[in-house]
Amino acid sequence: MKNIDVCMSSQFMDWGTPQDFFNKLNHRFNFTLDLCATKENTKCNKFYTPEDDALKQNPKGEVIFCNPPYGRAIRDFVIKCYELSKDNKIVMLVPARTDTTYWHKYIFPNAEVEFIKGRLKFEGNQKGSGSAPFPSAVVIFKQIKSKEVMGE
Repeated sequence: MKNIDVCMSSQFMDWGTPQDFFNKLNHRFNFTLDLCATKENTKCNKFYTPEDDALKQNPKGEVIFCNPPYGRAIRDFVIKCYELSKDNKIVMLVPARTDTTYWHKYIFPNAEVEFIKGRLKFEGNQKGSGSAPFPSAVVIFKQIKSKEVMGE
């Protein structure tokens, strides 16, 4: 499989956050909850595993870090984080796929975006080694009012 195949595939979803990169973000934000983790790769004491199904959780008053699975469900996680920003501070690490609808509908109008120079070297089970085959961005959702989430 070529790098471009990995980049566009849903086959490899486990792109673990590099610890040194997380440490820098955590220093800025003081995360209290890792929204998408396993016991082996969590970055926070409180976390949701795939069995907990983060998309069904509704935490309140948390400072949330989210490096979602990079498969087709990434759109669902962006929407969920946007919705959770009503009651939480949300910071996401996502592929910089700025051509997607979810970027234009949920990220650009509602978040501060910091594009990462170069390519991250993720931890985890993805095939291959070295730098990611895609650019990444940090998305910091603004706190939104309840009526905005409901589409009013």
